[in-house]
Amino acid sequence: MRRFLRGLGRFLGILLGLLVVAGVVGFFWLRGATLAQHDGRLALKGLSAPVEVLREPRGVVHIKAENQHDIFFALGVVHAQERLWQMEFQRRVGAGRLSEVLGKATLEQDKFLRTWGFYRSAERAYQGISPQAKAAVDAYVAGVNAYLATNPPLPLEFRLLGFRPEPWKPADVMVWAKMMAYDLSGNWRSELQRYAWAAQGMSPERMTQLRPPYPEDAPTVLQSEDLKLPPPAPKESEPARALLSLAHSLPNNLVLAGDDKARASNNWVISGSRTTTGKPLLANDPHLGLGVPSVWFLVDLEAPGYRAIGSSFPGLPAVVIGRNDRVGWGVTTVGADVQDLYILDQVSGGYRYQGGIEPFQTRTETIKVKGQPDVRITVRESRYGPVISDVVQSAGSKPLALRWTALDPEDKTIEAFLGLAEAKNWAEFKAALSHYNAPSQNFVYADVDGNIGYMAPGKFPIRKPGHSGLMPVPGDGNWDWQGYLPQEEWPQVYNPKEGFIVTANNKVTAPGYPHTISLEWEEPYRAERIRQMILAKDKLSLEDMIAMQKDVKSLLYDAFKPLLETLTPLSEAAGEWKAKLLAWDGVARPEQQEPSVFEAWYTELTRLSKKEVGQEFWEEPRYLLAALRNNDPNCDQPETEFAESCADFAALALERALKRLGEPVPRWGDLHQATFKHPVLTNVAPLRRFVDRAVPHGGDRYTVNRGAYDPANFHMTVGSSYRQILDFSDLERSLYIHPMGQSGSPLSGDFANLLPLWQRGEYLAMKTQDYPVQSRQRIEPLR
Repeated sequence: MRRFLRGLGRFLGILLGLLVVAGVVGFFWLRGATLAQHDGRLALKGLSAPVEVLREPRGVVHIKAENQHDIFFALGVVHAQERLWQMEFQRRVGAGRLSEVLGKATLEQDKFLRTWGFYRSAERAYQGISPQAKAAVDAYVAGVNAYLATNPPLPLEFRLLGFRPEPWKPADVMVWAKMMAYDLSGNWRSELQRYAWAAQGMSPERMTQLRPPYPEDAPTVLQSEDLKLPPPAPKESEPARALLSLAHSLPNNLVLAGDDKARASNNWVISGSRTTTGKPLLANDPHLGLGVPSVWFLVDLEAPGYRAIGSSFPGLPAVVIGRNDRVGWGVTTVGADVQDLYILDQVSGGYRYQGGIEPFQTRTETIKVKGQPDVRITVRESRYGPVISDVVQSAGSKPLALRWTALDPEDKTIEAFLGLAEAKNWAEFKAALSHYNAPSQNFVYADVDGNIGYMAPGKFPIRKPGHSGLMPVPGDGNWDWQGYLPQEEWPQVYNPKEGFIVTANNKVTAPGYPHTISLEWEEPYRAERIRQMILAKDKLSLEDMIAMQKDVKSLLYDAFKPLLETLTPLSEAAGEWKAKLLAWDGVARPEQQEPSVFEAWYTELTRLSKKEVGQEFWEEPRYLLAALRNNDPNCDQPETEFAESCADFAALALERALKRLGEPVPRWGDLHQATFKHPVLTNVAPLRRFVDRAVPHGGDRYTVNRGAYDPANFHMTVGSSYRQILDFSDLERSLYIHPMGQSGSPLSGDFANLLPLWQRGEYLAMKTQDYPVQSRQRIEPLR
């Protein structure tokens, strides 16, 4: 028996060894079959001269070309080498073609996307850009297609789904800018929300309480003394709720779904009068949905007359955030109201407009569905734009049409980003931004001469008096837009008196600005905290900028601490935790328990109005504070026999929070993890662990180092998607980082190698010279 067992053991050991060897061989075979070549020579048709592609050990790419055509061509090649699946997925989202490869599961999303007409708009936009911009887009597309023509190794996702990418088109480039504009322009959602509330009888006064206006005493981007503008011259709820639900089902991993208020950003610029070096410092960290791979790609582009280093979007031929040798810039979302919904009075043959009947224009969209017959939908277009309610229209409901600047026939936003790389001063920077359409961004600026500046570019609609933009209005011609603000009236300032500029999606304009950019702004907590840290020192250093981007001090805690002080605990455990929270400094460190209890308590408080608003969590802190102080009727819990006051509700919320957390209370970083999910493979259980990532993270939705989370499970879904700090005393000392890695392939060493650095708040050097080189590739013209 022992001899048999020994023999069996040897056999199993050999078998296990063979399986390990087979697994290793299979891994390296699959790795070789899916990863692009990084060394040696690559001959491609369409290139005019050789291009050198250098990769640092961490995967940062430097591209050196002899002309601008070749720099964009090579960028298309490099993006395709590292992020081909991401680029494919993005263009399919924009074109409403996910169902072709993913089947019926994405059909409703495709209907929604086709109805909005993003791809059609991208095709029109390409036709209207300048010859120089077309040349850049065409060169980029040619680079992608030249690479595809080599029959390269395809990423794992293509192999699993069983298809090959089609050749690229210019509209494939333009459409992702449209999708980013969609993601960063959420006013249509809030209009739908109010429309649904109105249909259920909610008063305008109650809507204002539930979504409070921006505080009058909170910081604005521009100060009063910065303004230099002349004074101005003399039953429908079902489609709304269904549209909101459908919008939230779009692929979250590509920053397109979820809570539109969760996505935000910080940037600030400090003049040399306030820095230790006597030269400006500029910091930026855009907050977007976290996913696999990162939405950004670090790249350095160099050609005669063209220089840009920073972060690019795979699929676009430009550095979106970064610097050249003289100027640098950072961006955050303005939150401008550039969308309006119009209620159409439908009649036979069309809809009523200016006393007559205007017919709908129609188009047929054919959606191919994997394993299913084609699906055809008819989309109606009005003079305002597409009738988006047709996707979910119920009988008897009036059509809702969307007016949105990003769907205008002319959109030259790509020209703005291409022009930034060539700007050498403030005047040229402004000239580049003159082409900007959407999504409107807060651009902060600095240059090597010591100047700083700010501009919010974009098409800002001029509305008639009485049209707030907060609710849908009749589409009868009485509420049409009256044009757009000219550039000289855009919010802007150059070398402000304060010596610094801060934007954190807070209100842009101070009292006295004669135009309404928006009536909805992000809470001012991050802006207030950034200003606190700037004003705490006479002179700021690069190290101070790093500390600010890592800061997880929660001003939300400071706002709710007085409520906590008056709370009467209902249990011994609650009393102990009340004392601990009152002794806590409000810094949401991942290694502490106090943030777990506070955030869980706050999350329970946000359930206050779930029945009234139709959402489990209503995350409006100033509404909550006012409601709890004023004994809001929602505090009475219908499931109990007692009439609870708001003090009772707050105490019960702490009990529920502690019950939800359990014993022992987990540390915040164990509960609150930055979660990175693959848009497709996360749904395949055996592959989920292979591609998805999660790391402990501090902060909350309102900390400078943002940690917005899903209140249902505390998983952090939105955070700093990219961090950059520019030092104008020596631009080679500048820093940048993004989470995950440069490669989109799970089999690459560059797939998630930057995630630990990002988690710890570390950076890579943003160097254009004297950087380490791990691989060299020479891309040559195919003769």
